[in-house]
Amino acid sequence: MKARGEQIAALTAYDYPMAKLLDEAGVPLLLVGDSVGMVVLGYPDTTHVTMAEMEHHVRAAARAHPRALLGADLPYRSYEEVDGAVANARQLIAAGAEYVKAEGGCEILPQVKAILAAGIPFCGHLGMLPQHVLEEGGYHIKGRLEAEHRKLLEDAKALAAAGAFAVVLELVTPPVAQEISAQLPIPAIGIGSGPGCDGQILVTHDLIGSFPWFTPRFVKPKANCAAEIKSAVAAWKSSLAAPGE
Repeated sequence: MKARGEQIAALTAYDYPMAKLLDEAGVPLLLVGDSVGMVVLGYPDTTHVTMAEMEHHVRAAARAHPRALLGADLPYRSYEEVDGAVANARQLIAAGAEYVKAEGGCEILPQVKAILAAGIPFCGHLGMLPQHVLEEGGYHIKGRLEAEHRKLLEDAKALAAAGAFAVVLELVTPPVAQEISAQLPIPAIGIGSGPGCDGQILVTHDLIGSFPWFTPRFVKPKANCAAEIKSAVAAWKSSLAAPGE
């Protein structure tokens, strides 16, 4: 798709019906993201998500048997060491994922190379790293400083050279994201990083307006499912006959 100049659409799916619907809509790349922790499980951030929870949701999404490529995030602290990274990646593949994604660049290259050596496709994740939100004190746009710019380029090229098939760029300043996309032989898929990437990924709940309590500033919802649900429930409630009628 990158070679043909086609934009790659990617979305998150955490269960059977959503994976099936998105696949029927023609989305070619699906991710069981650790964002499930915030939009499904009610955690304040992704650092609370466990391997057991990720496995559970991967199995659910994989039961849809999508034609789309279905992958999964390695959750917080599940890939700190090489052996653990490979073991946990294998668990997600056994649950039904076809690739795994992890956050970081050169600092996790030994884990990336070991995962790839085990025959598991790998997708990188650079820029704003949600699993580092506590140590960084929030979510910040990356690439504005020259040092960040250089590191992003170095990390992206290192991941590509190691064998990653794609890299997600989250909250990277658009000129830098476009530069990375142009220089990489693999797709760079943006989220909040401007239109110059090879594709875009969103949390599906943000796209369809089913998590109305928070919507990232860079997202323009294409539906308001939360309001539709409330309206449907209100209509159903009003249609119920009173007891004894």
